[in-house]
Amino acid sequence: MPRILPGETDLYALTDSRLSLGRSVVEVADALLRAGIRIIQYREKKLKSGAMLRECEALRRMTLEAGACFIVNDHADIALLCQADGIHVGQEDIPVPSLRALLGPDKIIGLSTHSPEQALAAASSGADYIGVGPLFATQTKEDVCAPVGLEYLSWAAVHSQLPFVAIGGIKRHNIGEVVRHGAMCCALVSELVGAEDIAVRVAEVRACMQA
Repeated sequence: MPRILPGETDLYALTDSRLSLGRSVVEVADALLRAGIRIIQYREKKLKSGAMLRECEALRRMTLEAGACFIVNDHADIALLCQADGIHVGQEDIPVPSLRALLGPDKIIGLSTHSPEQALAAASSGADYIGVGPLFATQTKEDVCAPVGLEYLSWAAVHSQLPFVAIGGIKRHNIGEVVRHGAMCCALVSELVGAEDIAVRVAEVRACMQA
């Protein structure tokens, strides 16, 4: 199975059916993969677990065919059942050591962090990568903490012992600044899944990163 971590690719896409202009998660994932996205995280908060599993099974097949990495947000049972490459959790979810015991040594475990202290703790817990953010205000997640700003990102670029993905309110207009503060991989939600032409939007975002 593909084992691709932040830093080995530039963009990390998360699903959100509420922002996808009426398109299904499968349609959006197909467009993202065709545009060259190499990491997709399934993050759908409002579905029943049976519907989540069906969608994740479809995305697992698609990502395997594309040679892309598939991460499930929060739901360890669904990650196991669909044979995802890994899981991403928050600070208040199942602890990383417990997830490692459940998922085994080969699954990728990502952990959201909001401070240097949490980043250091993540490294000692056995996480494979961390999320750094939210950098800016975001409405795509209901239980999100206050923005941490770019200072923590600058710290992570120098001191993080783990690969990291910058996340939270990242758009075309500010992604250049995020890159200048040391991010090699950026996570986007609405900017990608909410675009009418996802391939064009991915190309625009990459151009902004390179500029």
